[in-house]
Amino acid sequence: MDDGRTRVGSSDDELAAHPTVYAPGLLADRVVMVSGGAGGIGRAIAFLFARLGAHVAIVGRNPAKLDTLVAAIAGHGLKASSHVADIRDPDAVNTLFDAVWTAHGRIDCLVNSAGGQFPQPAIDFSVKGWNAVIDTNLNGTWYMMQTAARRWRDAKHPGAIVNIVVVTTHGLYGIAHSIAARSGVIGLSRAVAVEWAPLDIRVNCVAPGAIETEGWNVYTPQARAAYPRSNPMMHPGSPFDIAEACVYLAAPSGKFITGETLTVDGGSQLWGETWTTGKPDYFRSD
Repeated sequence: MDDGRTRVGSSDDELAAHPTVYAPGLLADRVVMVSGGAGGIGRAIAFLFARLGAHVAIVGRNPAKLDTLVAAIAGHGLKASSHVADIRDPDAVNTLFDAVWTAHGRIDCLVNSAGGQFPQPAIDFSVKGWNAVIDTNLNGTWYMMQTAARRWRDAKHPGAIVNIVVVTTHGLYGIAHSIAARSGVIGLSRAVAVEWAPLDIRVNCVAPGAIETEGWNVYTPQARAAYPRSNPMMHPGSPFDIAEACVYLAAPSGKFITGETLTVDGGSQLWGETWTTGKPDYFRSD
């Protein structure tokens, strides 16, 4: 069993074999849609949900990456399918849900893991750069949420949504566009958790802290070196930590939880500040 300090990597064999607190078959016969499933965190989410018995419909824009992941999951005797879609396009999202629902007769859970950002001082954002992040991280997530909710409402089918966001409650500097977008997702989730409760739809968020993925490569070496010490546990988390948090909220374990944001950050929101673009000399005390 994981001792709480050992961190699993994100290779397929590691994701398929790493111990989990959840019982096999927990999600048997469920259909789970995961956007951004070919990324580091999304990949771990897809693998874990599949390991627990779900069929995972993995959504992304790169067919080669999606097919490689589906083949890896199938290679471990698990169930998954790939679906190419641009979540920024509402028509494409509708077509996506049509295809998955027609193929499987249901969707039980949506995990919105798609998104991205680039580190840059906010004062230097271009209109194009700002819109690119907002359109994917906020608008795309919303199109997926709303489309799922409409399908569940019309089918009188319960559903659960888990949105991957970022920690917005402390200093996370250099990605203000993503903070704006993800704060919007958190606010949306809180609002519709109430509106959609009569439809038996739960909506929650998971906010990762410093999680070690290939996505770290967009940050400077100095920023990457500081991340393991950005929380009082003094080490980064792994994509598997986020995957287990998503299962907790999506599975029956979360049946009385809605409108919440589960922060998985090693306590970093209590600890200090994170600079993705390097800490300015003005703020240094050493």
